[in-house]
Amino acid sequence: MERGEGEAQNFYREIAEKVPGAQDVIKDEVRHEKELLNLIDEERLKYAGSMVLGLNDALVELTGALAGFTLALRNTSLIAMTGLITGIAAALSMAASEYLSTKAEETSKSPEKAALYTGGMYIAAVIVLVLPFIILRNAFLSLGISIACALVMILMFTFYISVAKELPFRRRFLEMALISLGVAAFSFGVGMVLRLFFSVEL
Repeated sequence: MERGEGEAQNFYREIAEKVPGAQDVIKDEVRHEKELLNLIDEERLKYAGSMVLGLNDALVELTGALAGFTLALRNTSLIAMTGLITGIAAALSMAASEYLSTKAEETSKSPEKAALYTGGMYIAAVIVLVLPFIILRNAFLSLGISIACALVMILMFTFYISVAKELPFRRRFLEMALISLGVAAFSFGVGMVLRLFFSVEL
């Protein structure tokens, strides 16, 4: 909507020389644009970096871990348990690191809120990614659904940040998706190697 207001302003400026009343319309459009910008939840945008950190780290790390666990363990209950333990521990670690990092910086951001946003996004991602392993009994099907959920989360969050901050959507989405899938594929291979090396049969 804010972009639409900007385009309308440009249109009215082009016809202002021929239509005298267009100047009044431009003033209204500028006022509308300011009102729309004030509607944006500034706190969430202010802590967007912390949210990206938590979500991105969770998606990359946990999709990789779940892929490795799937091939190594092949038991959904064990995968869910190890995934939750790994995810919760990593979320607390990330939140603590973000708190200390923000506190050390000269910034107006609250270290507590930064840590909360980072840890909160991480925990939310952990729950979504591990849930298929809790509900289903087929480990490989659960992994496929988990990766699909990761892609949907990347899509939604990238779209939000791209629109709110006027950043290129496609490049950011592909970059984040390829990193997550690449790490998952690599971890899947590591799980295969370790399963053979340790001769694990479950």
